[in-house]
Amino acid sequence: MTQADLAAQVGVDKRQIRRYEAGEVQPTLPVAAALARAFNMSLDELAGGTGPRRVDLAGDWWASWQTAKDGEEVITAQEVKIVQRADMLDVRTTTRGIEIEDGGYHWSGELRLWDNEILMGWYAAAEGGVRSKGTMYFVLHPHGVDLRGRWVGLSYDGKIQTGWGAMGKSEDAARALIEELKRDGNA
Repeated sequence: MTQADLAAQVGVDKRQIRRYEAGEVQPTLPVAAALARAFNMSLDELAGGTGPRRVDLAGDWWASWQTAKDGEEVITAQEVKIVQRADMLDVRTTTRGIEIEDGGYHWSGELRLWDNEILMGWYAAAEGGVRSKGTMYFVLHPHGVDLRGRWVGLSYDGKIQTGWGAMGKSEDAARALIEELKRDGNA
């Protein structure tokens, strides 16, 4: 990232970025918070503290879900993009997964990473005509290669539905995780 790019992202002049880098001045707290967001780190890490070492989950993933429509099981898989800021992860679909007529929709959500091992959060449909929303709970693979867990929420077939959920780095990996969870019954 260039000084000009960083300055634009943070909202200061690029000369100010140069002053920060040279150690001539220190950023104000709001500017430091913007810098930490730009670098995807905590304020403690920006200030030179070690902070907790977090697994990096940012990037492109595939999410797969076990759900139902009209009483029949449906397994979906969608591409998602994760943006991570310290322990907070913003998740957004980039593909619908299945056709609208079959129950496909875009959604977004937020997960919080706890102790590099558990992710908890929420999801909500990103399309006005779809009412799906709920919670997600995932166990993180020790090396951060996948997430396995459950969702609970408002779904097509009723107010409180639940099913297995998983995320992997490919569609095949995400779908295989759902099959494994269905077979073994645990994450």
